[in-house]
Amino acid sequence: MWPVQVFQARILAVEDDPVLGEHLQQSLGSYGHEVVLATDGQQGLAQAGSGEFDLILLDVMLPGLGGMELLSRLRRMGGTPVLMMSALGDEESRVTGFDRGADDYLPKPFSSRELEVRVNAILRRISYERGQGETQPAVDDAELRFDEKASRLRYGDISVTFTPTEYRLLEVLHAHLGEVQSKAFLYQQVLHRGFTRHDRVLDMHISNLRRKLAQAGVDILRLESVWGHGYLLSREQP
Repeated sequence: MWPVQVFQARILAVEDDPVLGEHLQQSLGSYGHEVVLATDGQQGLAQAGSGEFDLILLDVMLPGLGGMELLSRLRRMGGTPVLMMSALGDEESRVTGFDRGADDYLPKPFSSRELEVRVNAILRRISYERGQGETQPAVDDAELRFDEKASRLRYGDISVTFTPTEYRLLEVLHAHLGEVQSKAFLYQQVLHRGFTRHDRVLDMHISNLRRKLAQAGVDILRLESVWGHGYLLSREQP
């Protein structure tokens, strides 16, 4: 059964395989979720723009408008979490997906149990962030200003917008500034699921976070990998 903190969500599934599409509707629908199915990229884009969804399941290999391009357009529309689904499970494909703003990446074929766990984790994170957002205003920290509602960091005249997952990761690391945080801890706090050795999802988000901070010129923050231990966020002199 789903944990009590997982709400009944409205999910858009963009999948051109009719068998898998029906499976997604039945499997997730059995937990009380409403699953709207789109069978190509253009239909998925139209559905996303016309309805409020809590989560989008997005196939990479779609006819017409491909999944990666659709993901880029979805990110320009808003911050609805996106779980990519693809038979292209190599590292380059995963990096591309995360670079364009995916929240998670589920290689095909996958079991109903793995789908349940991944969806469950994202919905629990949404529940947590919505609850936090009701009581947490934008937070000032000297030169830095954290805006949770917009998933944005301001540093002087610089403004950096992150995906909700990237922002939550930055927020957790900043709350433990100067302390090494283990991957297991970050998986629980940010992704709300357990860590397994070959899971690269957190590494991808760390890479994107580091790149965005560097490209924007936020030189007051330094994000480091500590071999065998985890990640460390520290403050530098501007």
